[in-house]
Amino acid sequence: MKDLKTLKLAVVLALVLTPRAFAQETAAPPAAAPVATSPVNSPAALHDEIRKIRDEMLAAIARGDFAAMLPHLHPNVVFTPMNNHVCRGPEEVRAYFDRMLKGPDSVLKSVRFDIKVDRLTDLYGDTGLAFGDSDAVYVMRNGMELPIRTRWTCAFVRHEGRFKIAAFQASPDAFDNPILTQKARLAAFKGGGIGLVAGILAGLLLGVLLLKRRRA
Repeated sequence: MKDLKTLKLAVVLALVLTPRAFAQETAAPPAAAPVATSPVNSPAALHDEIRKIRDEMLAAIARGDFAAMLPHLHPNVVFTPMNNHVCRGPEEVRAYFDRMLKGPDSVLKSVRFDIKVDRLTDLYGDTGLAFGDSDAVYVMRNGMELPIRTRWTCAFVRHEGRFKIAAFQASPDAFDNPILTQKARLAAFKGGGIGLVAGILAGLLLGVLLLKRRRA
């Protein structure tokens, strides 16, 4: 009789506990909390940040306020313009623009840039790489305007929570640019002038020789 009561108790416990245990085993695991993404670090926001840098840099150059460029330059920035003069650091970049456009020996009166990118900046975490071409007009002190098309590359690095320009280099076509054309014309003019003078001297010398022979 005691064994029968024990068996009934075991059956009751099994019926009561089994559904709970089964429910616990088959219950779906809690969903993982979604990873919060900051809109500040989204690709769209980063590209907007880079566009703002471009616009503010061009505006600073256009109005001759070269000090306004400094906040957008990395402390170790390397800037290489068309004349291959290498500037290292923001202050050297500012001094270069002052010397070219403001100094007593400046050769430029103004410069205008029309920057175009080949595609959106390639982003690699805390770095970015942009490249494209530029149609620039350099106005010389003598009033001559030189339209020059260049290819450029710009590298960005995340510094103190924002992108800054770490390197910039621009280069024109070595075989098709107005500076080369002007030099070629000047060389041709000088060569023609020298040839003309030489021709005149040779003619005079020949005339003197013929005159002496006739007299003899």
